[in-house]
Amino acid sequence: MAFDENPFAAEEDVNPFADRAARGKGSGQSTFAGGAFYMPNPGSVPPASNSRLSPLPPEPADYDRGATIDIPLDNSKDFKKREKELQAREVELRKKEQELKRREEAISRAGIVIEEKNWPPFFPLIHHDISNEIPVHLQRLQYVAFTSYLGLVVCLSWNIVAVTTAWIKGEGVKIWLLSIIYFISGVPGAYVLWYRPLYRAMRTDSALKFGLFFLLYLVHIGFCILASVAPPIIFEGKSLTGILAAIDVLSNSALTGIFYFIGSGMFCLETLISIWVIQQVYMYFRGSGKAAEMKKQAARQTMMAAL
Repeated sequence: MAFDENPFAAEEDVNPFADRAARGKGSGQSTFAGGAFYMPNPGSVPPASNSRLSPLPPEPADYDRGATIDIPLDNSKDFKKREKELQAREVELRKKEQELKRREEAISRAGIVIEEKNWPPFFPLIHHDISNEIPVHLQRLQYVAFTSYLGLVVCLSWNIVAVTTAWIKGEGVKIWLLSIIYFISGVPGAYVLWYRPLYRAMRTDSALKFGLFFLLYLVHIGFCILASVAPPIIFEGKSLTGILAAIDVLSNSALTGIFYFIGSGMFCLETLISIWVIQQVYMYFRGSGKAAEMKKQAARQTMMAAL
């Protein structure tokens, strides 16, 4: 009768993480039999069936890589017709270009300068480029003259505000209409009559332009003196914010009187700036010999008229 080994004998220590080959050599078979995830024979597990990605299906046999797509084109008659039209347009454009060049050359020979409107920058209305067109030694004087023109614009604008206040306080609508007329006629009139002649006189050094400026700028100074005083000539003088009108209006409304006093001070400042400008321009005019040249031109014109 055969007896089993002693069940109480000490079992051989087996490392479950040791190399299976080494353990197989030692005992011939594994003595570890525990663990829920233990597999006694890993080779018995079937390999995965999808170990590699399946290849793409082959291209159809009738696919041609070099095949071209037919694009419908116009027939030859339409193509020739369009070609003729394009050639005719090209010839016409060349003629227009040559005509423009001829006109530009004629204008340059005649001495006419094309002035591009560039001021004010946000809404160009006039041509104004002192830094590039006026000689360096005259630029400061031209800037001050331009300041006097802008000062007139500000004075006439404030005059409308003050007279509107007086109209609201019961002075009548006639003085308000007159203030609007002063602004509408004064702003463009000052630019055309005396500022633009001075600008062109400084740029071209023309004695005739200087003479026109002196004549019309004196009118401008006279108007500024009249506006700063506002004598009771037209509608009791209240259409202009002068010192006399301010004193008269102050008794009825303090706010209107203050507005009129401010307008009077602005017209006084404009008068002082204008007197300085005409003095400096006259000094340059005399020093550059333009006065003698203007006298000679006047004498020639008189002789030509007599003959």
